Amino acid sequence: MTKFEKQCYGITEADIRTHYMEGLAARHAGLEMVVMSILSDCQELQSFGHAQATDQVRKNLNIAKYILSEMLETKSTTDSDYLDSAAHLDQVE
Repeated sequence: MTKFEKQCYGITEADIRTHYMEGLAARHAGLEMVVMSILSDCQELQSFGHAQATDQVRKNLNIAKYILSEMLETKSTTDSDYLDSAAHLDQVE
């Protein structure tokens, strides 16, 4: 684990992919629901009101942002590939 990963997420980016993005919840409910679950965890942790919980909230929010950025990158690449292909031309007026 790099110093950045430890400070930012508390786990490696590979672990985020394995545990969150490729996990059972992601396969069955989608990454959007995974992010919603992480945000719900943050809400619960905030109620504890101590420094360790606050730090974990920060890390969980960073994990959620990482997942969202990966989703946006995938969508951008997919949309770009689609627009670069001839497949969409029959849908253009």
